Amino acid sequence: MSMVTAAGGPADAAKTERKPRLRPLMRFLPFMLRDKAMLAAAGLALAIAALATLAVPLAIRRMIDFGFSSEGMVTQYFGMLVVIAAVLAVASAARFYLVTTIGERVVADIRSAVFAHLTTLSPAFYDTARTGELISRISADTTQLKSAVGVSVSIALRNIIMFVGAVAMMVVTSPQLSLYVVGAIPFLVLPLVAFGRDVRKRSRIAQDRLADATAYADENIQAVRTMQAFTAEAMVTGRFSAAAEEAFDSARLANRARAILTAVIIFLVFASVVGVLWAGALQVLAGTITAGRLSQFVLYAVFAASALSQLSEVWSEISQAAGAAERIVEIMETEPAVAAPATPLALPEPARGEVAFVAVRFAYPVRPEAKVLDGVSFEVRAGERVAIVGPSGSGKSTLFALIQRFYDPQGGVVRIDGVPLAEVDPAALRRRIAMVPQDVAIFAASVADNIRYGRPEASDEEVRQAAHLAHAAEFIERLPGGYGSLVGERGVTLSGGQRQRIAIARAILRDAPLLLLDEATSALDAESETLVQGALDGLMKGRTTLVIAHRLATVLTCDRILVMEHGRIVEEGTHDSLVASGGLYARLADLQFGLARGRGPAPRAAVKRLAPPEGGPVSGP
Repeated sequence: MSMVTAAGGPADAAKTERKPRLRPLMRFLPFMLRDKAMLAAAGLALAIAALATLAVPLAIRRMIDFGFSSEGMVTQYFGMLVVIAAVLAVASAARFYLVTTIGERVVADIRSAVFAHLTTLSPAFYDTARTGELISRISADTTQLKSAVGVSVSIALRNIIMFVGAVAMMVVTSPQLSLYVVGAIPFLVLPLVAFGRDVRKRSRIAQDRLADATAYADENIQAVRTMQAFTAEAMVTGRFSAAAEEAFDSARLANRARAILTAVIIFLVFASVVGVLWAGALQVLAGTITAGRLSQFVLYAVFAASALSQLSEVWSEISQAAGAAERIVEIMETEPAVAAPATPLALPEPARGEVAFVAVRFAYPVRPEAKVLDGVSFEVRAGERVAIVGPSGSGKSTLFALIQRFYDPQGGVVRIDGVPLAEVDPAALRRRIAMVPQDVAIFAASVADNIRYGRPEASDEEVRQAAHLAHAAEFIERLPGGYGSLVGERGVTLSGGQRQRIAIARAILRDAPLLLLDEATSALDAESETLVQGALDGLMKGRTTLVIAHRLATVLTCDRILVMEHGRIVEEGTHDSLVASGGLYARLADLQFGLARGRGPAPRAAVKRLAPPEGGPVSGP
């Protein structure tokens, strides 16, 4: 899948293609202008280096026309050339340091800005985006920008100054010969424009193919155990090699266009110089100009030709960077589907943790035709424990997504503490919520850092206290580095129960009035479940708690149970009242508790009700 679809659709991509070629690069001009002093110093060094180079032909002309008359004059002119060389060396070194530093600074700022923007995008964006492709944009595309900003722009400016200065000095030296040169310029510029457009287009394609390969590699490296368990190494390697080959072919075509452009420009430029040199030689023979003046003119013509030749190469690089910039701009211009209103309402203080759904209807943006919630209404009072049960795909986890305002419903209202969520700043809302998911996110950092993720400013003592309350302190202290132990990517060095207890410690540290538990014990063995359940009991005290569970033993202590099916709440009550009613909950309970008591399998109808509706959405755990 192309990121064009994720970021805005093919129509947007076509619109972008019709924009002027360098407009995407202009989007990053404010990043370059942040350090105006360094930019001015780089411009000054660039101008001095260019002017020092332009002074060389003047010295050589005077040396040829006048310097050979005496030994003193020869020494004087050669000394002048040494001084010019020293100025050129110092100015060029300063220019190189300053522009490369600016390039590194600009790209670092762009990477930070892109990543910061990615953190603000709604889950709807990530429902279609691929992680590997986004990483490619942050790394590979910004590296291409660094080459343009740090080197190519500097070289382009230097050669523009050289070209303009050389042409001006050519006119001063010999207006007649200059007309010949001016006549050749259109033949040089037209290929530059035509091939530059092709290079930019092919560069964009090459960057897209590279992103596809990166995304595929990222997916499979993250699932390396699954890949090896199914002995899929050969298949995965073959597919990645094919993706890498596509990226290579696209890059080769882009480089071929650049090579053709370079060859055409170099031939036309130096053929023009030879033609002008031939005309100048005839004028020297006729006595119209001196040999020194012709030498000066030829040197300026070479400077102009060289500058134009380098501009063609730089134009190719800038065109490539513009292709990369388009991909970055797509991300930067993607707006979050869920954003804070212009004047958000403040949530009441102190927080109560009340939750209300009123006739809520919802379908995920990627499947708008499949209703996940259909007229859901319920209320949860402050401090109440409410369980949500039902078959997979009935919409349980979607309730949590709406409570955290990852999505906005298409109909109805969701309220927290009486305030409609559509009128609340999502960041302010989420600060009042702690979540313990089924699939815990553990980062490649220390145990303490993972717990502190719930509240970054927490002290070491608060982290240890949270771990103790989560029944995690015992195993943490047995680790070689204690709380400083690194747990590996996604907590690979920890067991499932240990990861869950770290997640509970994180939620305890968060100290939020509203707690969401999404199948927090479903994947644990009996011993780990006992420890985790004990930690959860402590965490739920004094908080409004919503619990999603398939294992009904975990919801027996809840004040109320909501039973969902087909995106609706079909039953509500306590465990005993729901069992007595003989509905869906009773059949689920009979399936689990009946088997546990050895009463044999549950009725066939009950088993059938556990399966998700055919063709229906799957949103639950």
